[in-house]
Order: sequence, then C-alpha cells, then structure tokens
Amino acid sequence: MDYKKQLEELRNKIDQIDEQILKLLNERARLAQEVGHVKKKHNLPIYVPSREKAIFERLEKLNRELGEIFPTDAVKPVFREIISACRSTEESIKVAYLGPRATFTHQAAIKHFGQAVEYIPVSTIRDVFEEIIKEKTDFGVVPVENTIEGIVNYTLDLLVDYPLKITGEVILEISLHLMGMNPDIKEIVRVYSHRHALAECRDWLRENLPDAQLIEVESTAKAAEMAKDDYEAAAVASEAAADIYGLHIIERKIDRHIHNFTRFLVIGTQIPNRTGNDKTTFIFSVKNEVGALYKTLEPLYRHGINMTKIESRPSKKEAWDYIFFTDIEGHIQDGKVEKALEELKNISPFFKILGSYPRAH
Repeated sequence: MDYKKQLEELRNKIDQIDEQILKLLNERARLAQEVGHVKKKHNLPIYVPSREKAIFERLEKLNRELGEIFPTDAVKPVFREIISACRSTEESIKVAYLGPRATFTHQAAIKHFGQAVEYIPVSTIRDVFEEIIKEKTDFGVVPVENTIEGIVNYTLDLLVDYPLKITGEVILEISLHLMGMNPDIKEIVRVYSHRHALAECRDWLRENLPDAQLIEVESTAKAAEMAKDDYEAAAVASEAAADIYGLHIIERKIDRHIHNFTRFLVIGTQIPNRTGNDKTTFIFSVKNEVGALYKTLEPLYRHGINMTKIESRPSKKEAWDYIFFTDIEGHIQDGKVEKALEELKNISPFFKILGSYPRAH
C-alpha cells in the first residue's frame, strides 16, 4: 500500500476517535452539571480533593492494566484538565496566587486545579490569605518550602494568624532558563530576575555573560515581562513565562541545582475528607521544662504515626518561646491519628490543626 494512502487511512481513524472523545467529553460535562445541581441543592462543596485524587489513582491503575501504551504519567495531567473544564460547568472556582502570571506559584496552582479556573494574582502572600477571608476567592496557593532555600517562614506565620485550613499540597520542580526577545546571547547586556533566581544561576551567568548587568526584580515572571520590552535584555525565568510573554529560550536549565523542588500549600476554609494517602499538619507549643518536646510527641510514637517534618518558629508572645510546625502521615479522620492528636493536645499549652489533605504525588 502506498504510504500516503496508509497515512490518510490512519489519520481518518484518529479523527473518528477524536470525534468520539469529544462527544464523551460533552456527555461528561452534562453529568458534571447535574452533579453541580445536586451539590447546590444540598449546600455541598463544588471542589472535592478526595474525589479527584480517587479518580486519578483509579485511572492510572486502569491504564497500567490496559498495557500502558498511553503513558501513565500523562493520565493525571490529561484528566486534570478534563475535570477542571467539567467542574467549570458546575460553578466557577476562584483561586488567589502570588502573582503575576507565570510565577512558580501560578504554575503550581494550575498543576493542582487545571486551566479552567478563575485565577486571581495578588502582590503578597498575606494578600492570598486576605482574598479567602474576604470571600473574594475560594482557595489560595502559597509557597511553603524549597529544597534549596528552605522554609518560607512568612507563610508559616500567616497559617498561625489566620483561621484557614490546608486543603492540599503541590510539589513543583523548579527549572530556570535564560530567555529574551533577542535569541543572540552575544547581544545581551542586562539580565533581569528575582534575587534568588540570580543567585541560583550566578555561576552560569558569570561564565557565559560576565559583563552583563544583573538586575533584581520582584519575581521571575516580572523579569520576563520586562525582557519583552528590552531587546538588549534577557530574563531568568520559567518556561511558562517564556510562553506567556513570547520570549525565545536562549539557554535551558542554567541553575546550578538539578534537584530543586518547591512545595506549595493550597489553602481554603474546609478540611477535605480522607483519601487513604493523606498528610496532617498541626502546630503546638511545649511547656518550659526538661523533656517537654519528647513528652509532647510521645503519643505519635505510641500510636505508630510517622512524623515527616517538624519546624520551630518563635511564638512572638514571649522571648525564646517557640511553636512547632509538624507534618505527620495520615488524616484526622483516621482513628489512631485522632487519638494521638487528642493526647498531644491535652499535653500542649497551645495546639492547632492546620489541615488534613491528600499527599502530593
């Protein structure tokens, strides 16, 4: 058979499958609308993280059983957008994030909620919290820790001050690229970026652009925006920023750390239901006595609960008085977690659950 005719037949079959997929997507959206009507009637939340996590896990398992011709790693991103689009037919969800567009926080928000959400960029992490408190948005996304830079202390402090809950987490790999309107690196005389990004890429910039002026701006996304209007400049930013601002990527991955990840928290007003693969975050203080921290955490050990993180912060109430931010495996709806935290609460002078939510994967 002539290869052109063979290609035409195969492409016709693909077109027919695409049409079937589109019809099924419309049917799924119709059913999602019906789900939305039931939720509104009974005052139920539109966004249910535990339900979406269960969908992803079931479909990934099914894909592996089907032989995995379609990459299993692609199942979640594809269905995240399908779910996001279908959810938008039920009711519009608003999500605040540390802006402007194309920041890593914006990318984390899209990774969690999908594209079919109304995203609200704000100027500060506190503004993200305020948008939810004032009921201008349903959720917010904020950075909390980075594998290179460590904890974002400001986010921890705000979690203490505001009556909001962690409803999810996102782990995002951070890759920095050199980009600009002019693809010729020899003509670059200025480089814009956030100070942390410039520090991460300083070795590469010193070696490849030794005479370029390094200019600090408030975010990598702002750097990309500025480079768009400056033909002699480049920005150090994300690939998403290059796409949004129409920049050429001159050199990829110029940061010095290859294992650079940032953890983001999704915050809202409600704790989602358990999924069976959850994490609980809480804060507590200890009495000023010998062995106080050991005694306070002992219930976790006795009930067989794994503590994955603990971080101390000044309480800001008294000198040398601290509170401890703690992550454990499990959900507060799990019997042993509930019992352990109740015991810990009775020991601690101050105790607050910040959230129980699906673990990122």
